[in-house]
Amino acid sequence: MTSTDSTANAEGGQLRASTLELFFDLVFVFTMTQLTHAFVHHPGWEALAQIALMFGVIWWMYSGYVWLTNEVAPNSSNRRTWLLLGMFGFFVLALAIPDAFHGTGIAFGVGYVLVNTVHTAMFYFSGGAGAHIAITRMGPLNALSAALVLAGGFAHDRLQYLCWILAFVVQVLSPYLVDPGDFVVRASHFCERHGLVIIVAIGESVVSIGVGLAGERITLGLIGNVALGLTLTYVLWWAYFGIDDERGEHALAAVPGRQSSRVAVLAYGYALYLLLLGIIVTAAGIKMSIAHGNEAASLAAASALSGGVALYFFGQFCFRLALKLPRPWTRLLAAFAVCATIPIGVAWVAWGQLAALVGIAYAAVIIDDLITLRSGYRSSYLEGNHLLRGGASGGRRRS
Repeated sequence: MTSTDSTANAEGGQLRASTLELFFDLVFVFTMTQLTHAFVHHPGWEALAQIALMFGVIWWMYSGYVWLTNEVAPNSSNRRTWLLLGMFGFFVLALAIPDAFHGTGIAFGVGYVLVNTVHTAMFYFSGGAGAHIAITRMGPLNALSAALVLAGGFAHDRLQYLCWILAFVVQVLSPYLVDPGDFVVRASHFCERHGLVIIVAIGESVVSIGVGLAGERITLGLIGNVALGLTLTYVLWWAYFGIDDERGEHALAAVPGRQSSRVAVLAYGYALYLLLLGIIVTAAGIKMSIAHGNEAASLAAASALSGGVALYFFGQFCFRLALKLPRPWTRLLAAFAVCATIPIGVAWVAWGQLAALVGIAYAAVIIDDLITLRSGYRSSYLEGNHLLRGGASGGRRRS
């Protein structure tokens, strides 16, 4: 452990994720499942807007708890108890998701206020000097967004939308309304925690495959569809964890001092919101398509399947831009390319679209990996991959 690491620990921060945080992430699995379920039962633009809005306000606070445990290690009974109370608030939010716009908005708002209150209190009373200053500035804006979410729970129709949109806007603008530079970002823990959240979200896609096949007769065709669905989730995993996860941590750790907080918000707040929303929509598309792979897909199912992957790649494009990583444009091209598979599902069969989607997405990721390797970069996942390394020589090794 370096002297810097020792100082970080002495200040109360964490260098690696704790098992309690992994336990905390279980509620995120349920949240993703509920959001996917809400879209599947009422697919369309309105459902997409509702999910994007609900997930937006949820993600702001869920990511806020990553910032919290980055600063306040859950190493005492008191801190663990408060985190579990916050976990309970998130669970209430998740329970209210399916009918949040039709009757359970109050429960959603109450859960959100609880989550927000615990977050602010733990930062204020248990954080270091910098965090105390930062939450004093940021806390009122978080409280305003929570009040708007609660008010929206009591409202109906357009007024509810207005309240929740305003809450989301306050959250998005808050890092520019107040300076977040007093928050300390410990890159090793911060990036690992967000990476674990992505794994949890992708895991929900696997759950969607199983749930979508409940009661179906197991046939060779169905097994083939399952293989394609699982391969697609693997491609999503590989697209981020093959290179960007490690490279992102190194890039964030290299950002000097107070600037790191703003960069962290852009890369791991805004960009990951798009990436995770893409996973939710993709999971919904898989769930709607996989059991009926030999039939033409509905426009909603086909659009969700390919559009979700496109949104995922667009989130990675923003992630790379925020951290100034090489070749963000490759992910933007990939986003456009996978959208071209939508007509295949609508005009032909769902499994054809899924197969084409896997092929195009995988090709886009592999081509980007080959370019990266030939530039001399190495990652722990690519280091032993002789197929990708063919022809690539020299370059540095990652520590």
